[in-house]
Amino acid sequence: MSTTTERVAQHLLAARERNDALTRANRERPPTRTEVLEVLDRMLAVGLDQVADWQLRSELDAIQGLATGLVGEDAATAIIERLPDIRHCIALDLQAAFDGDPAARSLGEIVSAYPSCRAVSTHRIAHAFYQLGHPVVARIMSEEAHGRTGIDIHPGADIGCHFFIDHGTGVVIGETTVIGNRVKLYHGVTLGAFSNRGGRLDVNKKRHPTLEDDVTIYPNATILGGATVVGRHSVIGGNAWVTQSVPPNSRVVVEQRTPSLRDDSDRELEPPAS
Repeated sequence: MSTTTERVAQHLLAARERNDALTRANRERPPTRTEVLEVLDRMLAVGLDQVADWQLRSELDAIQGLATGLVGEDAATAIIERLPDIRHCIALDLQAAFDGDPAARSLGEIVSAYPSCRAVSTHRIAHAFYQLGHPVVARIMSEEAHGRTGIDIHPGADIGCHFFIDHGTGVVIGETTVIGNRVKLYHGVTLGAFSNRGGRLDVNKKRHPTLEDDVTIYPNATILGGATVVGRHSVIGGNAWVTQSVPPNSRVVVEQRTPSLRDDSDRELEPPAS
């Protein structure tokens, strides 16, 4: 061993004895990404009806065994028992995507190629682990979907059925968000919290908004705050900034300005003849 590597090794070993954040994180021994993603992939296959009928029972036994290694026998059993409800919501989400996007040619196309299907189906599973007290497993699952789709859904978010995110890139849904049934979001939507000056004091507080049933949020809208409620059947227009509650059956739009044509010297030009 060289003098340099010996010196660096001594510094690193000393750092490990200081009980800093890295030391404490490794002492917690979180589950590995590989272990978690094997459970996720197999649960997704069941939830999306991609396991043959004759194989379903043995696959459920295998998932229960793998999940037991991650979260213990009781939680693993509870997860398996939730799979029929998870599948039910996934089927409604799939129908919402097909009904809400005329570009979709088939339900199979949505399952195979739509980022919303992957992100939201993963969330259904991750949310179950989160509710059962296993947030690290849940976060690994949600971050896998985030990396694949560009859709960032915290596993703590409570999302109703028949949910569709059109396109999806850049969507952020925070931990304490509550979303009702038959809600549709477009790309770039943020359901977030106000600037977190309270730090750890804000743990367990409702920080993110609530969307009631049948709400539509258009691209790049930002809705902030735990007390903010968007009432049922409301529409939030693109680029809107919403920080207070919206009554049911409302429309929130950014004030429209008439566009003008200008040349390089900033002189206004006449619009082309129609």
